[in-house]
Amino acid sequence: MARTGITRSSREESGPATTSTNPNRQSIVSYTDTQLVAMKSDLESDRLERKRSASDTNRIRRSICALANDLPAHGEPGVILIGVEDDGRCSGTQVDDELLKLLAGFRDDGTIIPLPSITVEKRILDGCEVAVVLVYPSRDTPLRFRGRTFVRVGPSTRQATAAEEQVLAERRRARDLPFDSRPCAGATIDDLDLEYVRGQYLPRAVAQDVLDENQRPLMEQLRSLRLVVDGVPTWGALLGLTADPLGWFPGAYVHLLRIDGPAITDPVVSEYRLDGRLVDVLRGLLDVLKLNISTRIDIVSRPTELRQPDYPIVALRQLALNAVMHRSYEGTNAPVRINWYADRIEIISPGGLYGLVTPDNFGEGVTDYRNPLLAEIMHHLGYAQRFGVGIPLSRRELEHNGNPPPSFDFTPTHLTATVWQAS
Repeated sequence: MARTGITRSSREESGPATTSTNPNRQSIVSYTDTQLVAMKSDLESDRLERKRSASDTNRIRRSICALANDLPAHGEPGVILIGVEDDGRCSGTQVDDELLKLLAGFRDDGTIIPLPSITVEKRILDGCEVAVVLVYPSRDTPLRFRGRTFVRVGPSTRQATAAEEQVLAERRRARDLPFDSRPCAGATIDDLDLEYVRGQYLPRAVAQDVLDENQRPLMEQLRSLRLVVDGVPTWGALLGLTADPLGWFPGAYVHLLRIDGPAITDPVVSEYRLDGRLVDVLRGLLDVLKLNISTRIDIVSRPTELRQPDYPIVALRQLALNAVMHRSYEGTNAPVRINWYADRIEIISPGGLYGLVTPDNFGEGVTDYRNPLLAEIMHHLGYAQRFGVGIPLSRRELEHNGNPPPSFDFTPTHLTATVWQAS
């Protein structure tokens, strides 16, 4: 049994409150009595609401939902003052433990999903007892109160329109960076192969005249390419630009078995483990695929010689590179597996379908990227010339070569592409 591959040895202050500008962190802040007194007498707004009492609990819940959605994107806590008339006068509401417990219970009574983040406290403002509810902007928008999304529009709470709800959903998605674009805690810039980055990757990722004219430090160049965040390498940078990605991703390799028969239990003819630097894995993978393709020469039934491979390399290339690009690298140590049987090839990629891609629209031009930074790195390395055409191109090449159409099996944890041998 042959084994080939790469051998390894073993905040800032803004407005009335101090809030963090880091989207991945939310500081618990409050307002001073002076600020709250000013709010008590000010006009209501998309961040401030007054209630004379807590008798209408559903209205308060709707207001909490709306302020947590923070449609105007203030990034600061909204305020509900209970015990204040519309004109700012004290309503005489008694603020006791029972009222504070009632208000605090709105956080996790299940009527607002996802759960909002609020604080509740009693303040004495100009001699008036007031229950102050601070509602922090949520990262998990849109929040819904009993299945409906509410937002603040000026001084009023309203049910969100479809367009407003879409804005909230897109905002959440923008905050939730893909895994490969997140910084890797514990990694440093020295974990990247900086010589390779300078000599090989940057000239492919940035036009040479721009590199010649722009003398920015390396860290700034890496930041502009989203390879570092706050000086820390991203997971995608560690995957694509280190000499040994397995130190960070134990499953970042391709395992290919050539099997003499139609079943996984049949004898193994050869085995290939392809690991190491990403560009070497991709190059080695294509070489191994070419090596295992057989070509039939027909000089009897045709007037001219015909050479027909059992599998077209273009189709195998697209399917194999897709498996490396779109697989899940988070929470799994599984490799990409390729089982090359006597009658078919199965390419098994960890991770199910992602995002907007469904079994119904798979391969029909709908694209979404689990690893957008990795896709960009592979593009710069020359292994992803055109995005979104891999499946249609593989189908076309298989048809032209006389192979049956590929089949795809989807599970929550794996995607398997099966290609059948040409008859």
